[in-house]
Amino acid sequence: MTDSSLDPIRLGLIWQRLNGIVDQVSETFIRAAFSTVVRENYDMAFSLLDVRGRQFAQSKRSIPSFIGTLPRTLAAVVEKFPIETLRPGDVIITNDAWIGTGHLNDISMIYPIFIGDALIAFAGSTAHSVDIGGAPSPTAQDCYEEGLCIPICKIVEQGAENPIVIDFLTENLREPAETLGDIRAQFAAYHDCQQKLAHVLDDEDLDNLDDVIEEIIARSSKSMRDVIADLPDGRYCDEFTVDGFDAPLTIKCAVTIDGDSIDVDFAGSSAQIDRPINCVLNYTYAYSCFALKCLLDPEAPNNSGSFETVTVQAPEGSLFNASRPAPVWGRHLTGHYAPPAIFGALAKVLPHRVIAESGSPLWNVYFKGHQEKDHSPFVKMFFMNGGHGARPSSDGPGCLSFPSNVSNQPIEVFENQAPLLITEKCFVPDTAGDGKFRGGDAQRISFRSNATTPITMTIRHERITYPPRGLLGGNDGAPGQDLINGKTIPAKSRQILAPGDVATFQMPGGGGLYSPGERSKEAISRDLKRGLLSPAQAQDSYGHDHE
Repeated sequence: MTDSSLDPIRLGLIWQRLNGIVDQVSETFIRAAFSTVVRENYDMAFSLLDVRGRQFAQSKRSIPSFIGTLPRTLAAVVEKFPIETLRPGDVIITNDAWIGTGHLNDISMIYPIFIGDALIAFAGSTAHSVDIGGAPSPTAQDCYEEGLCIPICKIVEQGAENPIVIDFLTENLREPAETLGDIRAQFAAYHDCQQKLAHVLDDEDLDNLDDVIEEIIARSSKSMRDVIADLPDGRYCDEFTVDGFDAPLTIKCAVTIDGDSIDVDFAGSSAQIDRPINCVLNYTYAYSCFALKCLLDPEAPNNSGSFETVTVQAPEGSLFNASRPAPVWGRHLTGHYAPPAIFGALAKVLPHRVIAESGSPLWNVYFKGHQEKDHSPFVKMFFMNGGHGARPSSDGPGCLSFPSNVSNQPIEVFENQAPLLITEKCFVPDTAGDGKFRGGDAQRISFRSNATTPITMTIRHERITYPPRGLLGGNDGAPGQDLINGKTIPAKSRQILAPGDVATFQMPGGGGLYSPGERSKEAISRDLKRGLLSPAQAQDSYGHDHE
């Protein structure tokens, strides 16, 4: 194919086919997966990368952090296994936190795609494994306590599974069938992806995808550079305090715009601590890029070209760039603060694009115990979302995650997997941050133990002391709460649920945007009618007299 044959219409058609392929093969993975966290929560990603390691397509269901870290994972893989040593049918695996997504529970794999003897691309995928062995704990003091670390190795070599890798996974996991089922589901997706790419090359009479990828990446790069170039040069900063562990911690962020480039620097943030809320730089980079993409150039195709002009830095040994062997199991408790820090820094420059803070970092709960029927061990996780931050032209939705985008799982599915009953799941009145646009309402959810033996429950929650901030005159959302049988428990702790105990979690409400005095009377009346704004709160925040 010559450059002259790559006209915009043909490029668009090929691009759409590539997008369709990654969406189709990610569904192959999801439907073949064993775990609920993949099938229902979509805590996974699937992407295509070129032979230079640049990402050029990804599935729509992908988690932002996984998409942002896969190119860096591939770079580490080819450093250990140079491209010339790779063979058709190889699959390389790792969950090293500093190479992958920042903690051991996310397993990443790379599959070289050959057409004949020619390497044309890589498929990369990541999936969360609820159990990765060990005894991860909110009080872990190093990463060695947090489970099995899989070094970069070949789990499949020229189409044959490596029995040594399979054995050490089987012997170290509590539910190996589930994790290995998810891993093998990705093998099926790789095979499907290779066949579909070969079909595209044949249909389009192409030897490879090099020219297509180069053009797609160049266009995304130009689009992002043009947007940045339109912004006023300068250094814009934000600083705020977060719950931390034993003591509050500081988040500092400086965004520097210089021509068509942008730099994000977390210097001045607290140093890493000996508790598992530290974040590796890969994860910081991923969520910083995601925030900038959402804020500046959301419509252009998302690929490595979008971030050629973006740099992200943090001092080594800090919360946002933790050094080994720091504990990192709850790295999202720091990493999810990157987007609100960037939005806070750029709020005065882009007041009609930013959103207020959401009820995140993402909340979840781990339950570990034994099944009633056969006493087999189980480890299950349930994701819970607080209120989304208010948006520039509308209220924030309730129960919607940001910056992570994991999905909810049906209550009935969860209850079928563990001896727990969800007794309550509801919105909570007067928890949204008030403003011209209100934040999303908090939700409350309760779990009752129906087991005849104790269940170990582990939580790692933020926004208990320092709630989601409102922006540009908006009010803060409500803080979160964690309780057992109505009594408050520490937000980062391991608890034992006795039979009949009820654990209740009230997530934070989203922050409001712009002054409450700008909210329309019609919107306030609607809030009152819905029952999520009380007359007393309407009077206090808006000066509204309810008739």
